[in-house]
Amino acid sequence: MNEREKLNIQWFPGHMTKARRMIESNMKLVDVVCEIIDARIPYSSRNPDIDRLAGAKPRLIILNRIDQADLNMTARWREYFKACGMHVLETDSRSGKGVAGFSNAVRTILKDKLEEYAAKGLVGRPLRVMVLGIPNVGKSTFINKIAGRKAAAASDRPGVTRGKQWITVDKQLELLDTPGILWPRFDSQEVGEALAVTGAIRDAIVDTESLAANLLLKLRETYPECIEKRYKFTPDPEASGFELLETAAKKRGFLISGGEYDTERMAAVLLDEFRGGKLGRITLESPPASPNS
Repeated sequence: MNEREKLNIQWFPGHMTKARRMIESNMKLVDVVCEIIDARIPYSSRNPDIDRLAGAKPRLIILNRIDQADLNMTARWREYFKACGMHVLETDSRSGKGVAGFSNAVRTILKDKLEEYAAKGLVGRPLRVMVLGIPNVGKSTFINKIAGRKAAAASDRPGVTRGKQWITVDKQLELLDTPGILWPRFDSQEVGEALAVTGAIRDAIVDTESLAANLLLKLRETYPECIEKRYKFTPDPEASGFELLETAAKKRGFLISGGEYDTERMAAVLLDEFRGGKLGRITLESPPASPNS
């Protein structure tokens, strides 16, 4: 009764192939690679290509949307990425929390290079940071907060940034904004689901009822109190995801003709409320036991 619904999610628009080539060709121009990921799904919101594309460049991981993520899980992910040899900054780009630490983080990472520049008399050379992230991870909002102006197009819709652009933060710091990129195939159904649940994949190409049913199964397993508090019922441990979705619809009074409950409407509400942080602080993924696992 607890089996997850199968979801067939494939999304790789042509412009993403172009984005990858652009990132590859511009990598030599930057000093640091900054990857923005969603703190609610730190594994699924990372593009596995970036490790290869970045090569030996110093790395900064931005754990964004920490306001919606589980605080304890965010701390665990922070330690995991540090163990992988990466620097970590925790932010909520919408409110601006943590964003002010970005410039210092970059300068700390490049401390040796800055000393090298100073020794050569290259005092005026700005540090250049490539900013990467999958669609809808908050990248443009983050850049606008750093720049202190609307320098990048921000939207709740995935895939708004299409071309590269250089953004001057100050005399010492320049950002290279890049299009959000995904990979051709998802590692597993779980990765595709996590991206769809957070809105990185458009709802129009996903079966939202199956997605919501699977989300309820996940919440029952990890955050049952969120279901109880928001939807006013204790999830039955034997119920299927669709049965949980139907119970939620019943609690909300979502009826359609014939006395059936409107699970389609309930699915849309559940996903919207999850994305808006109304279910509480939730992280859907745990870090591996070690950096090599």
